[in-house]
Amino acid sequence: MDNLTLKLRGMSCAACANNVEQAILSVSGVIDCNVNFGAEQASINYDSKRTNLEKIQAAIEAAGYSSFSLSAAQGEDDTETASRLAEQRELILKLKTGSVISIFLFFGSLPMMTGLKLPFIPSFLHHPWLQLVLTTPVEFWCGWSFFRNGWKSLKHHTATMDTLIALGTGTAYLYSLVVTLFPGLLISQGLEPHVYYEVAAMVVTLILLGRFLESRARGQTSQAIRKLMGLQAKTARVIRNDVEMDISIAEVRINDVIVVRPGEKIPVDGEVIEGASTVDEAMVTGESLPRKKQPGDEVIGATINKTGSFKFRATRVGKDTFLAQIVKLVQEAQGSKAPIQRLADQVTGWFVPAVIAIAITTFVIWFNIMGNLTLATMTTVGVLIIACPCALGLATPTSVMVGTGIGAENGILIKGAESLELAHKIQIIVLDKTGTLTQGKPTVTDFVTVHGTANSNELALLQLAATVERNSEHPLAEAVVQYAKSQEVSLATVNNFLAIAGSGVQGVVNDHLVQIGTQRWLTEIGINPDSLQQYQSGWESAGKTVIFMAVDGALQGIMAISDALKPSSAQTVKALQNLGLEVVMLTGDNQQTADAIALQVGINQVFAQVRPDQKAAIIQSLQSQIPNSKSQIVAMVGDGINDAPALAQADVGIAIGTGTDVAIAASDITLISGDLQGIVTAIQLSRATINNIQQNLFFAFIYNIIGIPIAAGILYPIFGWLLNPIIAGAAMAFSSVSVVTNALRLRNFQPGVK
Repeated sequence: MDNLTLKLRGMSCAACANNVEQAILSVSGVIDCNVNFGAEQASINYDSKRTNLEKIQAAIEAAGYSSFSLSAAQGEDDTETASRLAEQRELILKLKTGSVISIFLFFGSLPMMTGLKLPFIPSFLHHPWLQLVLTTPVEFWCGWSFFRNGWKSLKHHTATMDTLIALGTGTAYLYSLVVTLFPGLLISQGLEPHVYYEVAAMVVTLILLGRFLESRARGQTSQAIRKLMGLQAKTARVIRNDVEMDISIAEVRINDVIVVRPGEKIPVDGEVIEGASTVDEAMVTGESLPRKKQPGDEVIGATINKTGSFKFRATRVGKDTFLAQIVKLVQEAQGSKAPIQRLADQVTGWFVPAVIAIAITTFVIWFNIMGNLTLATMTTVGVLIIACPCALGLATPTSVMVGTGIGAENGILIKGAESLELAHKIQIIVLDKTGTLTQGKPTVTDFVTVHGTANSNELALLQLAATVERNSEHPLAEAVVQYAKSQEVSLATVNNFLAIAGSGVQGVVNDHLVQIGTQRWLTEIGINPDSLQQYQSGWESAGKTVIFMAVDGALQGIMAISDALKPSSAQTVKALQNLGLEVVMLTGDNQQTADAIALQVGINQVFAQVRPDQKAAIIQSLQSQIPNSKSQIVAMVGDGINDAPALAQADVGIAIGTGTDVAIAASDITLISGDLQGIVTAIQLSRATINNIQQNLFFAFIYNIIGIPIAAGILYPIFGWLLNPIIAGAAMAFSSVSVVTNALRLRNFQPGVK
């Protein structure tokens, strides 16, 4: 299955988004599709053997819309940017034209609206033929897109907000035209031959104003993407054929040697091969302190070199760089749909046809009851104009776009809207110990052999142990290897290496079978650890991890390894508990060591001596631990390969960004910097975003529920009051703006660990 993200053009409301989605889903080979009206993009999963980009784009074009492929590495191309700017310039010109003409029409209609003769208004402005001349360019030039898009929808047997606007303003215009041409028709019915050209012109102008403000506001919702794209360097100084040259970043190739001087941006990802410096990685990791870099260390594109000059070899370029991957993840998250949006989608599916039906019913009722064509026409126009499916369509995606963008700015990558929504429901959060609560950089603190502390015995056993451990990816293995190097022990060659998950490792070194692991494992394979157990309890009480070493089936030594807690661990646990969450620790360490660590950070529930294959089962048991009730929402935080099944099993998987790619791939949320406080920020952000979405949906629903009946004249029999279609147009125009503006309040979100 392949995936594709397309930027869409021509959508004016949520009904348009539904039309595009249905058009894409009708293409054979498309598996699923999410069209996000707020982000103006489609996220598509498809079978590349059955369909392709051209077929999908053809279906979108056939539905009356346009699209282009979105590149995480380059963003919009110059043509699309120019096209967008041209559209904005045309919109502003039409808005200015409509505003000037609408002012004249408004003053010309004041006597009719107020019922008073106003001497300060020139009489020629009242003339219907002048108003016809002034209104026509506003209706059919400024508002031409409404008629064009409405006609496209009609051809495809659908209806959108443009359909409502075209019908509403077109009805007001045609009614006024008939009165202008045949005034006697109304006089014969005992009615005043009033025209409503100002309604058509001012509604078009107000809606154009609303779209302009909405477009500007929506542009701010994707500010995070533009900020991320702006981080990228434009050029790179590479060495080719022993010559330094400046080239475009698009021309950099893998294995190019690149020179970076103090104060410059690092152009692409790579590995330092010469020189040393400190690098500010705050813009992509959120880590405030610069990091030292020396030969062998990785550097990230878009970060800033601070002090020294160095050379590095490019390892990832273009769309494969760390920054490009972040941009891609944020784009996909902003284009995804939250489950809470489903109700709004269901409503918008029948919204426009329902409004048209209400408008027709309104006309029939008022014309039959009152026999007043003007009253029936104006209430019908009001219903068509005030209804706003846009507010419903924008309620969720705009908040999601802002929320995921803020997450990225705070070093939190949220893979999709569903993860963002689900995070606010978390009840239990499970924390892995090594690399999550602790630094993940354990060191050997104690080492004892059965033959005493004779240096030759220790070094010989250390050589065997480190040689075997060198083949393991576990952090404890790295501690043993680093300790051996600090003792200047040279490593040999290992054969028949075998890692037993959650237990230990073994291999053959210099014809000796070396086995290193937990007490439980050595006991299981028939090796008695009793002779060294007097050291074990004291070390474990201090929170150290103890491993046993055996050679040729006989116990030879014991080692204590300590992994310091991260400075933020205890504070983060406290903050999570203050949020009302139950915090659980999960580790493969023995119970005594696990309890000691848990005590230091304030965790009460601990699962110790857990093998990797058991972690997912424990998550599953926590999800269903309350009988006869809905399952609990459980989050898992981890960083290693052995955490991947548990991260996938959890309702929300949170990966430490400093961990393995496998763990990050299995997670829903990634903390780029590895700072545990990001967990608290992610949950707070989720709660703030969902609260914002609920506010938006409430406003969108209540606006339409109240506005449409008022426009239909429900208050007329009681108070004798009708809603002026101009006010209806203004209300519709600003309803969408208010939803987007409310979503933008999320940009004031301030994370805090309490």
